[in-house]
Amino acid sequence: MELRQIQYFIEAATREHMTQASEALHVAQSAISRQISLLEDELGVALFTRKGRNIQLTHAGKLFLRHAERGLSEFETAQQKIKEYLNPDSGLIRLGISTSLSVHTLPVVLRDFHQTHPGINFQLHQGTVPYLIHLIEQGSIDLAFASPVPKQHESVRSSILYTEQMVLLISKQHKKSGNASISLSQLKHERFITFRSKLSLRELFLDACKQAAFTPNIVFEGEDMDTIKSLVASNFGIALMPENAAAYNLPDNVSVVQLSTPKLTRSVGIIRPSDRDLAPSEHIFSLFIDEFYDRLYRFGQ
Repeated sequence: MELRQIQYFIEAATREHMTQASEALHVAQSAISRQISLLEDELGVALFTRKGRNIQLTHAGKLFLRHAERGLSEFETAQQKIKEYLNPDSGLIRLGISTSLSVHTLPVVLRDFHQTHPGINFQLHQGTVPYLIHLIEQGSIDLAFASPVPKQHESVRSSILYTEQMVLLISKQHKKSGNASISLSQLKHERFITFRSKLSLRELFLDACKQAAFTPNIVFEGEDMDTIKSLVASNFGIALMPENAAAYNLPDNVSVVQLSTPKLTRSVGIIRPSDRDLAPSEHIFSLFIDEFYDRLYRFGQ
Protein backbone atom coordinates (compact mmCIF):
# COMPACT_ATOMS: atom_id res chain seq x y z
CA MET A 1 0.00 0.00 0.00
CA GLU A 2 1.52 3.30 -1.09
CA LEU A 3 0.83 6.86 -0.03
CA ARG A 4 -0.07 7.94 -3.56
CA GLN A 5 -2.71 5.19 -3.71
CA ILE A 6 -4.32 6.64 -0.56
CA GLN A 7 -4.17 10.16 -2.02
CA TYR A 8 -5.71 9.02 -5.34
CA PHE A 9 -8.43 7.07 -3.52
CA ILE A 10 -9.41 10.00 -1.28
CA GLU A 11 -9.57 12.43 -4.20
CA ALA A 12 -11.70 10.04 -6.26
CA ALA A 13 -13.97 9.30 -3.29
CA THR A 14 -14.45 13.02 -2.58
CA ARG A 15 -15.32 13.92 -6.18
CA GLU A 16 -17.08 10.66 -7.12
CA HIS A 17 -15.65 11.10 -10.59
CA MET A 18 -12.37 9.73 -11.98
CA THR A 19 -11.95 12.47 -14.60
CA GLN A 20 -12.42 15.26 -12.05
CA ALA A 21 -10.00 13.55 -9.67
CA SER A 22 -7.51 13.27 -12.52
CA GLU A 23 -7.80 16.99 -13.30
CA ALA A 24 -7.47 17.97 -9.65
CA LEU A 25 -4.35 15.84 -9.14
CA HIS A 26 -2.85 16.61 -12.57
CA VAL A 27 -2.41 12.88 -13.11
CA ALA A 28 -3.63 10.76 -16.02
CA GLN A 29 -6.98 9.10 -15.35
CA SER A 30 -5.57 5.71 -16.32
CA ALA A 31 -2.86 6.08 -13.64
CA ILE A 32 -5.45 6.83 -10.95
CA SER A 33 -7.62 3.90 -12.02
CA ARG A 34 -4.60 1.59 -12.05
CA GLN A 35 -3.45 2.58 -8.54
CA ILE A 36 -6.96 2.26 -7.09
CA SER A 37 -7.28 -1.20 -8.68
CA LEU A 38 -3.99 -2.24 -7.07
CA LEU A 39 -5.29 -0.91 -3.75
CA GLU A 40 -8.52 -2.92 -4.13
CA ASP A 41 -6.52 -6.05 -4.98
CA GLU A 42 -4.39 -5.60 -1.86
CA LEU A 43 -7.41 -5.02 0.38
CA GLY A 44 -9.42 -7.80 -1.28
CA VAL A 45 -12.58 -5.69 -1.65
CA ALA A 46 -14.12 -3.31 -4.15
CA LEU A 47 -13.97 0.29 -2.95
CA PHE A 48 -16.15 1.78 -5.71
CA THR A 49 -19.10 0.85 -7.87
CA ARG A 50 -19.24 2.42 -11.33
CA LYS A 51 -22.37 4.21 -12.55
CA GLY A 52 -21.72 5.58 -16.01
CA ARG A 53 -19.04 8.24 -15.71
CA ASN A 54 -19.61 8.56 -11.98
CA ILE A 55 -18.39 6.34 -9.16
CA GLN A 56 -19.79 5.66 -5.70
CA LEU A 57 -18.18 4.24 -2.61
CA THR A 58 -19.14 0.76 -1.54
CA HIS A 59 -19.79 0.06 2.15
CA ALA A 60 -16.18 -1.12 2.46
CA GLY A 61 -15.06 2.01 0.59
CA LYS A 62 -16.85 4.29 3.07
CA LEU A 63 -15.24 2.43 5.97
CA PHE A 64 -11.79 2.67 4.39
CA LEU A 65 -12.26 6.37 3.57
CA ARG A 66 -12.79 7.35 7.22
CA HIS A 67 -9.53 5.72 8.26
CA ALA A 68 -7.64 6.79 5.14
CA GLU A 69 -8.49 10.47 5.72
CA ARG A 70 -7.43 10.20 9.34
CA GLY A 71 -4.19 8.45 8.38
CA LEU A 72 -3.35 10.99 5.69
CA SER A 73 -4.07 13.84 8.10
CA GLU A 74 -1.73 12.27 10.66
CA PHE A 75 0.98 11.90 8.01
CA GLU A 76 0.65 15.55 6.96
CA THR A 77 0.71 16.60 10.62
CA ALA A 78 3.85 14.54 11.16
CA GLN A 79 5.54 16.28 8.24
CA GLN A 80 4.59 19.67 9.70
CA LYS A 81 5.87 18.71 13.15
CA ILE A 82 9.23 17.61 11.74
CA LYS A 83 9.58 20.98 10.01
CA GLU A 84 8.84 22.69 13.31
CA TYR A 85 11.44 20.63 15.15
CA LEU A 86 13.99 21.72 12.57
CA ASN A 87 12.84 25.34 12.89
CA PRO A 88 10.91 26.05 16.14
CA ASP A 89 10.09 29.62 15.05
CA SER A 90 7.89 28.40 12.21
CA GLY A 91 4.75 26.34 12.08
CA LEU A 92 1.00 26.41 12.57
CA ILE A 93 -0.67 26.38 15.99
CA ARG A 94 -4.28 25.17 15.94
CA LEU A 95 -5.88 26.93 18.88
CA GLY A 96 -9.32 26.28 20.34
CA ILE A 97 -11.54 28.79 22.17
CA SER A 98 -14.54 27.56 24.15
CA THR A 99 -17.97 28.97 23.27
CA SER A 100 -19.19 31.78 25.55
CA LEU A 101 -15.61 32.49 26.61
CA SER A 102 -14.98 36.18 26.06
CA VAL A 103 -11.18 36.36 26.25
CA HIS A 104 -10.78 40.07 25.63
CA THR A 105 -7.03 39.73 26.17
CA LEU A 106 -6.64 37.09 23.44
CA PRO A 107 -6.09 39.57 20.57
CA VAL A 108 -3.35 41.18 22.67
CA VAL A 109 -1.78 37.77 23.35
CA LEU A 110 -1.76 36.86 19.66
CA ARG A 111 -0.44 40.29 18.65
CA ASP A 112 2.40 40.27 21.18
CA PHE A 113 3.33 36.68 20.37
CA HIS A 114 3.34 37.38 16.62
CA GLN A 115 5.67 40.34 17.12
CA THR A 116 8.20 38.04 18.81
CA HIS A 117 7.60 34.97 16.59
CA PRO A 118 6.39 36.23 13.19
CA GLY A 119 6.98 32.85 11.53
CA ILE A 120 4.39 31.04 13.65
CA ASN A 121 0.78 31.24 12.44
CA PHE A 122 -2.57 30.37 14.05
CA GLN A 123 -5.71 28.55 13.03
CA LEU A 124 -8.60 29.22 15.44
CA HIS A 125 -11.49 26.88 16.30
CA GLN A 126 -14.48 27.53 18.58
CA GLY A 127 -16.79 25.15 20.40
CA THR A 128 -17.89 23.77 23.75
CA VAL A 129 -15.24 22.36 26.10
CA PRO A 130 -16.25 18.71 25.37
CA TYR A 131 -16.01 19.46 21.64
CA LEU A 132 -12.56 21.03 22.04
CA ILE A 133 -11.39 18.01 24.05
CA HIS A 134 -12.65 15.81 21.23
CA LEU A 135 -10.62 17.87 18.72
CA ILE A 136 -7.53 17.48 20.91
CA GLU A 137 -8.10 13.71 21.08
CA GLN A 138 -8.35 13.63 17.27
CA GLY A 139 -5.20 15.71 16.91
CA SER A 140 -7.19 18.44 15.11
CA ILE A 141 -6.11 21.15 17.56
CA ASP A 142 -3.10 21.48 19.83
CA LEU A 143 -4.17 23.84 22.64
CA ALA A 144 -7.41 25.44 23.78
CA PHE A 145 -8.61 28.28 26.01
CA ALA A 146 -11.33 26.63 28.11
CA SER A 147 -13.90 27.56 30.72
CA PRO A 148 -14.68 25.82 32.95
CA VAL A 149 -11.28 24.17 33.18
CA PRO A 150 -11.65 20.37 33.37
CA LYS A 151 -10.30 19.19 36.72
CA GLN A 152 -9.63 15.59 35.73
CA HIS A 153 -9.70 14.18 32.21
CA GLU A 154 -7.61 11.36 30.81
CA SER A 155 -7.10 13.07 27.44
CA VAL A 156 -6.00 16.56 28.52
CA ARG A 157 -3.81 18.35 31.04
CA SER A 158 -5.22 21.59 32.43
CA SER A 159 -3.84 24.74 33.98
CA ILE A 160 -5.86 27.67 35.32
CA LEU A 161 -4.87 31.11 34.03
CA TYR A 162 -7.29 33.12 36.18
CA THR A 163 -10.62 32.99 38.01
CA GLU A 164 -13.33 35.59 37.47
CA GLN A 165 -16.51 36.61 39.29
CA MET A 166 -19.97 36.43 37.78
CA VAL A 167 -21.80 39.78 37.90
CA LEU A 168 -25.34 40.92 37.24
CA LEU A 169 -26.22 43.10 34.23
CA ILE A 170 -29.31 45.30 34.68
CA SER A 171 -30.75 48.06 32.55
CA LYS A 172 -30.39 51.50 34.13
CA GLN A 173 -34.17 51.77 33.77
CA HIS A 174 -34.56 48.82 36.15
CA LYS A 175 -35.56 49.63 39.74
CA LYS A 176 -32.64 47.64 41.17
CA SER A 177 -29.93 49.18 38.96
CA GLY A 178 -28.75 51.49 41.74
CA ASN A 179 -27.88 48.64 44.11
CA ALA A 180 -24.18 48.11 44.85
CA SER A 181 -24.82 44.39 45.37
CA ILE A 182 -27.80 42.08 45.40
CA SER A 183 -28.67 38.53 46.39
CA LEU A 184 -29.82 36.17 43.65
CA SER A 185 -32.79 35.13 45.80
CA GLN A 186 -34.14 38.71 45.49
CA LEU A 187 -34.42 38.21 41.74
CA LYS A 188 -36.69 35.17 41.63
CA HIS A 189 -39.52 37.11 39.96
CA GLU A 190 -37.29 38.68 37.29
CA ARG A 191 -37.06 37.85 33.59
CA PHE A 192 -33.68 36.28 32.82
CA ILE A 193 -31.60 36.38 29.66
CA THR A 194 -29.12 33.54 29.68
CA PHE A 195 -26.94 31.27 27.58
CA ARG A 196 -28.31 28.36 25.60
CA SER A 197 -28.44 24.87 27.05
CA LYS A 198 -25.28 22.74 27.24
CA LEU A 199 -23.07 25.80 27.66
CA SER A 200 -21.16 25.91 30.94
CA LEU A 201 -22.43 29.38 31.87
CA ARG A 202 -26.02 28.15 31.57
CA GLU A 203 -25.29 25.28 33.97
CA LEU A 204 -23.54 27.65 36.39
CA PHE A 205 -26.58 29.96 36.34
CA LEU A 206 -29.09 27.13 36.91
CA ASP A 207 -27.04 25.72 39.79
CA ALA A 208 -26.99 29.18 41.40
CA CYS A 209 -30.77 29.51 41.05
CA LYS A 210 -31.15 26.08 42.62
CA GLN A 211 -29.05 27.26 45.60
CA ALA A 212 -31.31 30.32 45.82
CA ALA A 213 -34.36 27.99 45.86
CA PHE A 214 -36.19 29.17 42.73
CA THR A 215 -36.72 28.22 39.10
CA PRO A 216 -35.79 31.16 36.83
CA ASN A 217 -38.12 32.67 34.24
CA ILE A 218 -35.88 32.47 31.16
CA VAL A 219 -37.10 34.70 28.32
CA PHE A 220 -34.11 34.37 25.98
CA GLU A 221 -31.28 31.87 25.43
CA GLY A 222 -28.25 32.71 23.30
CA GLU A 223 -24.49 32.44 23.03
CA ASP A 224 -23.48 35.87 21.76
CA MET A 225 -22.36 38.21 24.54
CA ASP A 226 -23.22 41.42 22.67
CA THR A 227 -26.76 40.22 21.88
CA ILE A 228 -27.37 39.47 25.55
CA LYS A 229 -26.01 42.90 26.55
CA SER A 230 -28.24 44.63 24.00
CA LEU A 231 -31.34 42.84 25.28
CA VAL A 232 -30.46 43.86 28.85
CA ALA A 233 -29.99 47.46 27.66
CA SER A 234 -33.52 47.42 26.25
CA ASN A 235 -34.81 46.25 29.67
CA PHE A 236 -36.04 42.99 28.15
CA GLY A 237 -34.53 41.11 31.09
CA ILE A 238 -31.47 40.79 33.34
CA ALA A 239 -28.42 38.56 32.92
CA LEU A 240 -25.49 37.02 34.77
CA MET A 241 -22.19 37.36 32.95
CA PRO A 242 -18.45 36.92 33.68
CA GLU A 243 -16.93 40.18 34.91
CA ASN A 244 -14.35 40.38 32.10
CA ALA A 245 -17.04 39.94 29.45
CA ALA A 246 -19.24 42.52 31.20
CA ALA A 247 -16.44 45.09 31.23
CA TYR A 248 -15.92 44.85 27.48
CA ASN A 249 -18.18 46.74 25.04
CA LEU A 250 -20.87 47.41 27.65
CA PRO A 251 -23.83 49.54 26.43
CA ASP A 252 -24.24 52.90 28.19
CA ASN A 253 -27.69 51.92 29.43
CA VAL A 254 -26.48 48.87 31.38
CA SER A 255 -25.38 48.77 35.04
CA VAL A 256 -23.08 46.14 36.52
CA VAL A 257 -24.19 44.98 39.98
CA GLN A 258 -22.18 42.64 42.23
CA LEU A 259 -23.84 39.39 43.29
CA SER A 260 -23.65 39.10 47.08
CA THR A 261 -24.97 35.53 47.44
CA PRO A 262 -24.21 33.03 46.20
CA LYS A 263 -20.67 34.01 45.18
CA LEU A 264 -20.24 32.70 41.64
CA THR A 265 -16.89 32.29 39.91
CA ARG A 266 -15.58 30.44 36.92
CA SER A 267 -12.09 29.30 36.02
CA VAL A 268 -10.43 30.13 32.72
CA GLY A 269 -7.41 28.18 31.59
CA ILE A 270 -5.56 26.21 28.95
CA ILE A 271 -5.97 22.54 28.09
CA ARG A 272 -3.22 20.55 26.39
CA PRO A 273 -3.02 16.92 25.21
CA SER A 274 -1.91 14.53 27.94
CA ASP A 275 -0.75 11.73 25.65
CA ARG A 276 1.73 13.60 23.47
CA ASP A 277 4.38 16.27 23.77
CA LEU A 278 3.76 19.68 22.27
CA ALA A 279 5.70 20.60 19.16
CA PRO A 280 8.37 23.28 19.70
CA SER A 281 6.20 26.13 18.37
CA GLU A 282 3.28 24.99 20.57
CA HIS A 283 5.56 24.74 23.60
CA ILE A 284 6.88 28.26 22.96
CA PHE A 285 3.30 29.61 22.79
CA SER A 286 2.24 27.64 25.87
CA LEU A 287 5.06 29.18 27.93
CA PHE A 288 4.22 32.62 26.50
CA ILE A 289 0.57 32.29 27.63
CA ASP A 290 1.56 31.23 31.16
CA GLU A 291 4.00 34.15 31.50
CA PHE A 292 1.55 36.66 29.96
CA TYR A 293 -1.29 35.90 32.39
CA ASP A 294 1.07 35.57 35.33
CA ARG A 295 2.29 39.13 34.70
CA LEU A 296 -1.23 40.41 33.97
CA TYR A 297 -2.78 39.19 37.22
CA ARG A 298 0.30 39.71 39.38
CA PHE A 299 0.55 43.42 38.59
CA GLY A 300 -3.13 44.07 37.88
CA GLN A 301 -5.09 44.15 34.63
